[in-house]
Amino acid sequence: MSDKKMQVVFASAEAAPFVKTGGLGDVAGSLPRALVAAGADVIVMVPKYGTIASEYTDRMEHVADFYVSLGWRNEYCGLERLVIDGVTYLFIDNERYFKRDYPYGFFDDGERFAFFSKAVTESLQHLPEGFQCDVLHCNDWHTALAPVFLREFYQGLPLYERVKTVFSIHNIAFQGQYADTILNDILGMAHIPNAARQLRCDEHSINYMQGALDYSDAITTVSPSYAWEIQTPEYGEGLDGILRRRSNVLSGILNGIDTDAWNPATDPMIHANYSAADMSGKKACKAALQEELGLEVRDDRPLMVMVTRLTRQKGMDLVTYALDRILSGGVQVAVLGTGDYEEPMRYFANKYPGTCAARITFDNALSHRMYAGADMFLMPSLFEPCGLSQMIAMRYGTLPVVRETGGLRDTVAPYNQFTGEGTGFTFANFNGDEMGDAVFRGARLYWDDHAAWDQLVQNAMAADFSWVRSADEYMNLYHSLHPEIDITKPEPVVQESAPAEPVAVEAEPAAPAPEPTATKVEPAPKAEQAAEPADDAKAEAPAKAEEPAPKAEPAKKTAAKKTTASKTAAKKPAARKTAATKSTATKAAEKPAAKATATKPASTKTTAAKATATKTTTKATTSKATAAKTTAKKPSTASATKTATKSTATKAAPAKAAATKAAPAKAAASKTAADKPATAAATAPKAAAAKTAPAKASTSKAATSSAAKATAKPAAPKATAAKAAAPKAAAQDSSAATPADKPAPKAKSVSAAKRTTRKR
Repeated sequence: MSDKKMQVVFASAEAAPFVKTGGLGDVAGSLPRALVAAGADVIVMVPKYGTIASEYTDRMEHVADFYVSLGWRNEYCGLERLVIDGVTYLFIDNERYFKRDYPYGFFDDGERFAFFSKAVTESLQHLPEGFQCDVLHCNDWHTALAPVFLREFYQGLPLYERVKTVFSIHNIAFQGQYADTILNDILGMAHIPNAARQLRCDEHSINYMQGALDYSDAITTVSPSYAWEIQTPEYGEGLDGILRRRSNVLSGILNGIDTDAWNPATDPMIHANYSAADMSGKKACKAALQEELGLEVRDDRPLMVMVTRLTRQKGMDLVTYALDRILSGGVQVAVLGTGDYEEPMRYFANKYPGTCAARITFDNALSHRMYAGADMFLMPSLFEPCGLSQMIAMRYGTLPVVRETGGLRDTVAPYNQFTGEGTGFTFANFNGDEMGDAVFRGARLYWDDHAAWDQLVQNAMAADFSWVRSADEYMNLYHSLHPEIDITKPEPVVQESAPAEPVAVEAEPAAPAPEPTATKVEPAPKAEQAAEPADDAKAEAPAKAEEPAPKAEPAKKTAAKKTTASKTAAKKPAARKTAATKSTATKAAEKPAAKATATKPASTKTTAAKATATKTTTKATTSKATAAKTTAKKPSTASATKTATKSTATKAAPAKAAATKAAPAKAAASKTAADKPATAAATAPKAAAAKTAPAKASTSKAATSSAAKATAKPAAPKATAAKAAAPKAAAQDSSAATPADKPAPKAKSVSAAKRTTRKR
């Protein structure tokens, strides 16, 4: 599989923040950034309109210019580059076509966007160095001719052989239909029978979108439901037959929203910020919006808003039919937008002052305040390819009332009064009464059960509509066209930190010698904090630090530092206090135990850490010690386990097993004074036996770890160094040593640590 990144050219007639008239601009402004985050290289091609703000045009860099043949014309085309958020934007510059006050709505739109499509295709030869287009992603009818031009005029060129085309339908109602005279005069394809046949939609017309549906390698829509809806005569707008024929390459990928731009917690345009954790700001936003729109400032009345184009597609027929019932029923309504239904909205605003407000304009800042201040959002569309408004409303905790069609069906889950699930209120048929019923289902919940309403708001705000999910689906689609290109996200880079943990964990058992123990001074304080109330636990850290210092022969410099640190730690008052309060018999029992433990540093370290953190019972600690030894592959594990089992039956024996295995001091301390002498006497031989254990353990580990070999060799110096450290411990302890032995003084320096270890 190739290491090359997926390189995508994304062509669109508009892209936020440069130019935006609807959802297409939002998609082209957000999706490319998400694709870059998903691991693709993306170039967005947009016309250089005269309305683009100077803050962007002043920063553009001219990279190329060439001529584009369009019928009998040769038109100038310049490429202006601007990089924002890792996305490269290339603006198609031709002032005759694009230096106008508005993107669309001109008599020569057919010629303008035919030029744009041809310029996009020609520009693939003039991309920045190192960028070789893998996928040309075209959007809506404005770029629909690009796949046609590529196949008919450029397919034979080596540069274009690898280019695959994807065409996205954002709204099938707008297809780019023009008189067939344009076929020869502008497109220059009248002499290509195959192209003329696939572009022609009737005897006298051609259809740009129809050409894209026939020529593209893959077709997408902006929601799964819309993908199957447009294959029916009801929604297909005359193209359903072609879509059914090409259903094998048709898929629906739901749009997302820019969660940074639409965020109530940071939105600077709303009256007060808020989040799902603290909704107090939303009440303030509602009161401020009611006052701004001239509505009655009342919290006991639900406020429903519409931010939309006032057209039939957006369900304005249903709104004008049911608005009397809704307003007279106690629901406040506010509308923002322009279109065919401006006068009816003004009529209702005059008829219901204080209850209905209409703002017949386009105001981005006001739309933010309406999303934030409303309780419900009405969107009863006749058809809706995806819809972004309902997602934005849910992001702001405003519950949508929608018709179950297209993307509305895919994004809004209807409220279930029995389970409390859902994110809004829905109705199925394009019917005004059904819409009114859905509105009042929401209003009644607002009035009667505010707890359930608040839960529904939380559900809506928790919904994920980010572009991350959508970008992943588009990347999978691109990969299906270019399976040789690896589309793995940059996740492995993040996962590389994961192996760091296993390495750290393995270092602990791999180097059972005290060197790692002494180096890791941090674990000792952690043990102190975990068992701070116990004096024994406080004494553990100094003793632990002192024990390994002499054993670190492989690293002499480190050993010197360790010895110094351990000496300092050994002077802690807590250690002296604990040593002083212990009885002679107890210390006699601990001495051999400490020695045995000192010769098994890896097992002792593991057991001590577990016992200090959890303070478990005797049986639990014993089993942990046994498990640790089993992992280290020590031959003495089986006998040690048996000893631990016997220690449960008799109280003298447990002390032996606990001492030999460095079990918690708590268990030994709780035994009677009579038991302790017996324990001391019985433990001495075990300590002697344990002396030989390290040699066997190191031998078994030598097969698997070179670090373990280094640890096993300095066995003799360990005893000598331990003896050297013993006088210090003896000075702190006033009790006499048992005849046992040279191990007894060695154990003195470790006894405090082992008391904590013997807690069960």
